[in-house]
Amino acid sequence: MTSQAPETEAQALTARAGSAETVLSVVVPVRNEGPNIAPLIAEIRAATAALGGAEIVYVDDGSTDDTQERLAAEAAAGDLVRLRHARSYGQSAAIISGVRAARGPWIATLDGDGQNDPADIPALFARAKAEAAAGPRPVLVAGHRVNRKDTVVKRLTSRIANRVRASLLRDATPDTGCGLKLFRREDFLELPQFDHMHRYLPALFLRAGGRVISVPVNHRPRLRGRSNYGTLDRLAVGVADLFGVMWLQRRWQRPVAERLPDPEPGA
Repeated sequence: MTSQAPETEAQALTARAGSAETVLSVVVPVRNEGPNIAPLIAEIRAATAALGGAEIVYVDDGSTDDTQERLAAEAAAGDLVRLRHARSYGQSAAIISGVRAARGPWIATLDGDGQNDPADIPALFARAKAEAAAGPRPVLVAGHRVNRKDTVVKRLTSRIANRVRASLLRDATPDTGCGLKLFRREDFLELPQFDHMHRYLPALFLRAGGRVISVPVNHRPRLRGRSNYGTLDRLAVGVADLFGVMWLQRRWQRPVAERLPDPEPGA
């Protein structure tokens, strides 16, 4: 399974030089979220100021509204990287493009609709670094929307999907659909990449021998715009994706390789 995310623009941005070391990059996939651009970027900047700031990477997944114009207006501060897909490739492809382009060794992701609260990023980052200090295994810190501010239909379908997924994948994660997550860039780039992979990151990190920690986060109602990645669209592909991830889990074993000593000179 391979992603359809375009690479050329992301690869070019990855090669650019930075004036200061970037520790954290915040990746935000958006599609037709024009009214939410400026308010959310302001919140991200405020939330990460105590961390010394962060690189902000927005990936426009083929928007047809004024998303690009609003992003251009925010770019003057110098902390904003803008990518654009020529057409909509989906949310996972947008995240993949953003992570590839990011300079920070640590990545935070959040949805571009304003429902995830950027104020939760510092706590997730601190937890991720503490877990990483315990050992070299991959670490995923996933947000858990304890009090969701969504429609009844969204909450119901999400609850059913989480129960089915957890019973089959055993990923021990109560809320895989939360867009707010934190992980190391290199760990993410080693995962299998495919459409809708962002919904299965806990299972994929566990498959890679990693640890997954769920942390309660704030969740807010959508104040502007409307959802661009629909509930029915997710349900239509969810079954195939679920069985695909199960196949990945079954077909992979984590080998333990021991390096043998070099021979003695003259032996």
